[in-house]
Parts: sequence; C-alpha cells; structure tokens
Amino acid sequence: MNEIQRYRAFLDTGKTERECIREIIRLAEADGYRNIEDTEKLSAGDKVYFVQYGKSIALFRIGSDDIEKGMNILGAHIDSPRLDVKMNPVYESDGLVYLDTHYYGGIKKYQWVTLPLAIHGTAVLKDGTKKEIVLGEDDELSFCISDILPHMAQEQMKKSASEFIEGEDLDLVIGLSGESEEKDEGKKRILSLIAEMTGLEEKDFQSAELEIVPAGKSRMLGFDRSMILAYGQDDRVCAFTSLDAFLEASGSSRTACCLLVDKEEIGSVGATGMDSVFLENASAEVLARLSSGYDGLRLRRMLRNSFMLSSDVNAAYDPLNASLYDKKNASFLGKGVVFNKYTGSRGKSGASDANAEFIAKLRNAMDSNGVKYQMSEMGKVDTGGGGTIAKYAAYYGMQVIDCGVAVLSMHAPWEITAASDVLSAKACYKAFLSELR
Repeated sequence: MNEIQRYRAFLDTGKTERECIREIIRLAEADGYRNIEDTEKLSAGDKVYFVQYGKSIALFRIGSDDIEKGMNILGAHIDSPRLDVKMNPVYESDGLVYLDTHYYGGIKKYQWVTLPLAIHGTAVLKDGTKKEIVLGEDDELSFCISDILPHMAQEQMKKSASEFIEGEDLDLVIGLSGESEEKDEGKKRILSLIAEMTGLEEKDFQSAELEIVPAGKSRMLGFDRSMILAYGQDDRVCAFTSLDAFLEASGSSRTACCLLVDKEEIGSVGATGMDSVFLENASAEVLARLSSGYDGLRLRRMLRNSFMLSSDVNAAYDPLNASLYDKKNASFLGKGVVFNKYTGSRGKSGASDANAEFIAKLRNAMDSNGVKYQMSEMGKVDTGGGGTIAKYAAYYGMQVIDCGVAVLSMHAPWEITAASDVLSAKACYKAFLSELR
C-alpha cells in the first residue's frame, strides 16, 4: 500500500482511542519497539513504548547524545468528537427502543442526525473479561438518530443551530418495541439480541466505554481524487503522519519521542490527557533504565531542553465562508503542512506562543529538506481560535509549536483533507526529527 492507502487503513481501523493504540502498538512492534515494562536496561539505539490505560502512548528511540540535552518530540491526540453511550442507556419509548448518549467534544449536534452510525468500544465484565465491540460497520446492521420531517418542523426550524437538536435528543434508534403490550417487552428483546451478539448483559453497560461514530470507511474525494473524506481526521491525520515519520526516521543522535494522547477534545483532562504527568512519568521510566539512572533534576533538564511539534490540525480556508478568515493568514488545502505560532482565542487566551528563535530553526529545517509549509492562524482575531496540547508541553519549559494538516469541515462527522498535505506533514515531521538540535 502507498502512504495514503495506509493512512486511510489507519483511520478505518482506529475509530476509537483504544483501537488506535492497538494499531499503533502493532505497527511499532513490527518495527522492533517493545514495551518498556518488559525492559530493564536501555542504551543508544533501543526502541520502547509506554502505554497509559490503553488510551495514550509514548514511544522512544534512544539516541547517543546525553538525554539531558533533550528530545525531539512529535505530539498528537487520537481522540475525536463523537457520541458516548451512557451508563444506563437502553430504554423503550412509544414503540421504539433507544440507546441514550452524551456527546463528546465540540460538535454541531444537528450534523449527527439521520446518518448511518456504528458502535465501537470496550466493555469490561465484573470478572475482568474484556469485550471488544464493533457493531454497525457492515451492510447488515446500522443505527441512526431520527429527525422530524420538514413538513412538521416549522417550530424546530425557528430555533438557532445550537438549539435545533438538544443534547438529550441525540439518542440512537436501535429497535422496535414489537406487537406485545407487555411493558418494556421491546427493550427486553433488544437486550437479548445485544447479549447474543456481544455477550453483554444490561448491567455491563455500567463498565463499558462505547462510542457512537459514523459508519463506513474513508473515501477519496473529488473527480481528481485529490482529497480524503473520513471521520476522525482531527487529529488522527497528525497522529498517523507523526507515527509514520517516527518509525521511518533514523540517523539523529538525539533521543526521539512520539507522544499520542487522549482527551484533547475535552480539555486534555484525566489520566490519559496531556494535562497530566503522563509525559513526565514516561520520561522518568526511560531515565530510570539508562546507565546514568533516574534523577529529578536530570528529568527537568531533559524536558526543558526538548523540542516539540504539537501536531494538531488547523481550520482550512473555506471560500463559501470567506468572511470568517483573515485570508492572508489562513491555511489552505493542498498548500502544505501548517505552522501556527500561537493558538488560543480572542487576545490569544489559552495560547502557547512559540519563540521566534525556534520558528527560525524550523524554517531552516523545512527549507533545507524541501518541505512545503504555510504559516497560519485559525480564523479572524475575534472569530476563531482554539486550544491544543502545546501549552501543556510548554509547561515544562520546552520549545513547542503547533504544526499539522489543514482540515475542511473540522469536527463534522466527515472531515476533508488534501492528500498532498498528508504527505507534507510526514515530510515535515521527518525533517524535524533529523534536523532539530
């Protein structure tokens, strides 16, 4: 397969964080990486990975330089906007059986109705048995959220877009009640089918992480097949290209790290998000296995002296909504990987603002390696903005900048990228790993 085919296969295989991590481990182990927990000593040339609860991962390739001089880090997130299944989700109402959900991340709720949807995730039984669930990805089974026909939607259509569909109304249609008059007979019948298909009883939903995602595979978009239409490209396009570049890159004496984390779409919170000590803990595990051993000051110096690309997507210029953009500072599909000196919103609130010296190093590395790139902001000053994992890396004092792929229809169930930008991102990440010192 070529790089775009492999990227699409990654998207199709990894629609949840856990699915992504399993695929990342498979690819890494095929390249000689091993779990750091199975490793007692590390030296130059060794390749290891550290996993956090099956939803975040840090991969390290140990260089010959003193690690106290820092690492080159590629960091991206692998979670995407979606709907999550609630803990007590199955209910019956007036002839239909539903699955109750709670949306995750920034979505336009109305975009999720009347689409073919699938259920992906992991359920853990009381005895610790794990059940991996994938339902709705073939032609024989699907789910969707219903909507009102236009003829009866006069009041609905008077509402603002944010009120058009209420969060509590984003419930999945999963069956009919049937002809029985017995209370909840339809719910019982559907639960019986769920148990038959998955081995889950009703109470098992309480210890499950089930995600509702668009059903179907990624597609090439346009008569020229120049673009990719797929779910989850924010931010799996940067996760895949970071990993792909990381596994291919070699020759640098500096230790390299590929950091792929969870929970960015809801603020990088929790034990698997970037606003935790995950990177710090993973780095400490590496230090502890080097001949010099663990030392708190060495860890601080190691992180402070590191360089990082916060590999996250940027909003592509949309000609149909041109008034939202400062065109001369916008990113465009097909014009290369995007650098954002700062993100945040309004007066740069919540931003990580990269230093000019660091950007100069990156410009030199990109130009020296013939990488196509563009410098951008996300929308007009008082219109756009957003946060990334960059500020959590900057907390350690390291040099960091946002760098990723332009995406059209970002956060929609189906997002658009340019195939050429996917290749530019990978080339950028390889140049960063080999050139930055």
